[in-house]
Amino acid sequence: MNKAVMAMGTKRKLLIFQQFGCKYSKPPFFSQYFFIFATMKTFLPLVLFCTLAFTAAAGDYSKYYTSDLPVALSEPALPSIPDNTVVVSDFGAIGDGITDCTEAFRKAISGLAKLGGGHLVVPAGIWLTGPIVLKDHIDLHLDKGSVVLFSPNREAFLKDGRVMPCISAGKRTDISITGYGIIDGNGEWWRAVKRGKVSDVEWKDFKRMGGTEADGGKLWYPFALKHGADIASDFKAQEKMRTHMIRLTDCERVLVQGVTIQNSPKFHLVPTRCNNVIIDGVTVRCPWNAQNGDGIDLMYCQDVLIVNNKVDVGDDGICLKAGGGAAALKYPSNARILIQDNTVFHAHGGFVIGSEFSAGVQDVVVRCNTFSGTDTGLRFKSAPGRGGKTSNLYISDIFMSDIRDQAIVFETSYVDVPVGSDGKRSTAEDFLPEFTDIHISNVVCRDARIGISAKGEVRMIHDIDISDCTIFCTETLSEIEDPAMLNLENVSLSTY
Repeated sequence: MNKAVMAMGTKRKLLIFQQFGCKYSKPPFFSQYFFIFATMKTFLPLVLFCTLAFTAAAGDYSKYYTSDLPVALSEPALPSIPDNTVVVSDFGAIGDGITDCTEAFRKAISGLAKLGGGHLVVPAGIWLTGPIVLKDHIDLHLDKGSVVLFSPNREAFLKDGRVMPCISAGKRTDISITGYGIIDGNGEWWRAVKRGKVSDVEWKDFKRMGGTEADGGKLWYPFALKHGADIASDFKAQEKMRTHMIRLTDCERVLVQGVTIQNSPKFHLVPTRCNNVIIDGVTVRCPWNAQNGDGIDLMYCQDVLIVNNKVDVGDDGICLKAGGGAAALKYPSNARILIQDNTVFHAHGGFVIGSEFSAGVQDVVVRCNTFSGTDTGLRFKSAPGRGGKTSNLYISDIFMSDIRDQAIVFETSYVDVPVGSDGKRSTAEDFLPEFTDIHISNVVCRDARIGISAKGEVRMIHDIDISDCTIFCTETLSEIEDPAMLNLENVSLSTY
């Protein structure tokens, strides 16, 4: 029954919804369950029916997400995807994990584009491929059991001297990546490894690949591997060429829904200068020690929902960035963003702003999220030369456990330390970070090493309200350099 429902055409689904007086917007993530019950003509208790109907009809996301907020957020518009459907295997792709499917994906997307767009279905199987470039009105849909595995052949990603993201779209409208399958970036072929972050067994596994040790055996680079050609003259140059998994740039109406995104060469999901973005029900994961393994990074995006996701990564979990220095000012700020009902496991921070945000971050609501096992919970990091201004940020109902360092931390002397370098503290006197107009309430945390930390100058950290919070610390209650930075009201910090 489930397969039959999933294969049901949009028109048929629309008729069923109309029978029950509901609105249908494609593609609702949980709608297949509604159709299973509806087509079986099963009489459901009213409450259950209303729950299912609401979930299925919530493609507009308006009632649950964008109403009753402390700031006015626009309702992101869903992509418009025509009913045309093709299967990647019809274009010569073979899901055996051996056959290179790059050309099949290209032909399938090109064919759909000529039809005005549609759904490119990836069936169950292992589909080895090079870069995938999406076009207007295209939905890349991964069936359950499917794995889109990006090739370890790094040369396949080179174009005009640059390395392409695994999946990309530039200056496109109506883009979606949906389904129940896995997108795997084969990141171990790209990432440097720090000896101190891996076990003896893992270190031996990397050395079996070949590669190059550096810094007296403290670092391993995937350079001069036993299998696969290098794409730079030395390991340091090749390290700088690592690519992102999914990078969508200057796009309008973007939906990423349901899929698992894992093991990226660098950042996993990076919408940049995009408007009307929905990231819903996605799992993002990689080894905890993956270098620069950010989960979801927004850059200069507006009208965004990030909801119902699970993140377990090697760097920042859910992060807002807006460029560093004068170059960032030609782009818009991150604005009108809702981050709700997400769970972040391992990450350097559950919710993060920075370190670059010179274009600013404004009108953001972060609520009803759980951080379990992150290094820090709420993290605001930047430094002179890469800072900007925050405004109208509301963070509430955050639940944390097993936090390695601080539950809440503000730092304005952050030092970015790329692998293989020492990193230098900025001495710039322009583009100072200004963390201000931030309202944090109802944070419950058990077992953070440090409760609240704020280090910097009052001109860079000020007018921040923290209220109605309960934080149990294992070592230090607080590290606040100047009481004028934070306004604490009904905040309980306790320890053993």
